[in-house]
Amino acid sequence: LLPVSLCNNPCSPGYWKKRAEGRAFCCYDCVPCPEAKISNQTDMDDCFECSQDHYPNKKKKGCILKPVVFLHFKETLGVSLVSAALCFFFLTSCVLGTFIKHMDTPIVKANNWPLTYTLLVSLQLGFLSALLFLSQPGKQTCLLRQPTFGITFSVAISSVLSKTITVVVAFMATRPGSQMRKWLGRRLAFCIVLSCSLFQVCLCILWLLTSPPFPELDMHSEIQEMVLQCNEGSASFFYCVLGYMGILAIASFIVAFLARKLPDSFNEAKFITFSMLAFCSVWISFFPAYLSTKGKAMVAVEVFSILSSSAALLGCIFLPKCYIIVFRPDLNHREQLTKRN
Repeated sequence: LLPVSLCNNPCSPGYWKKRAEGRAFCCYDCVPCPEAKISNQTDMDDCFECSQDHYPNKKKKGCILKPVVFLHFKETLGVSLVSAALCFFFLTSCVLGTFIKHMDTPIVKANNWPLTYTLLVSLQLGFLSALLFLSQPGKQTCLLRQPTFGITFSVAISSVLSKTITVVVAFMATRPGSQMRKWLGRRLAFCIVLSCSLFQVCLCILWLLTSPPFPELDMHSEIQEMVLQCNEGSASFFYCVLGYMGILAIASFIVAFLARKLPDSFNEAKFITFSMLAFCSVWISFFPAYLSTKGKAMVAVEVFSILSSSAALLGCIFLPKCYIIVFRPDLNHREQLTKRN
């Protein structure tokens, strides 16, 4: 049998033996196990860590299996984000219905209705894409959510850019002898939206073919939980997708800002300027917030950015027009729209 120390009682589980300085060699102090370590036997010489999928109990005597968690519909934050996404989706549907119902009125015709409908439908899909981030991460979910978000937003911003360029071209075409008349029409708008969106589609396809996102368990971000999340596969492609949307948004903002003082008949550029300013502000603040969070908070930050930036586009561009269509039909006449400052 091993000799028993007469200096102190045995160290119980949750503690480890530390030799007492200045006392007999058999004397020791019982020291509590540090954070994230345990001891499950008496008089252990050192504590040890639990396996990655377990965490220490309160008394540091054993390990508990970490539950698997993810941001989902049932928790308070998930319910709030889902409710916001659905509310904005139905609000966008109402705006789309209003524009379709009054498609023969001057304000709808003056705003290039094919681009308007494309923008509204892409905003609807953008709000719905947020739901992919709030479902259980799986192979299909992880493959779909970032490309779906990237492509729908690229279509939306491309539509805004096309609207802005159309405003400038339309104004320049009114000048006597202008050669810009041949660029008027739906062909220019369609080419801008198609080319800008197609580049993002190709980028997402390349991402999925070379380094696709996949589900993984993050065992280190939270001490007492395993976070089920989507690994983006390639951070470079993820930031390229976001960066390309940023380039489109900045281009739309610059063109709209330069065209903001055009006559009222073409003055949709003012609304586009405000919408792009809000859109860019959201995504500029997204990066530091996204990089400084972990686990479920990262997903919540991205979903909030998707909803708030989409709502900014919807509110700044369409709510003033809906106000005129619904509440001030007396202003929805060609004479009012062509009146200059």
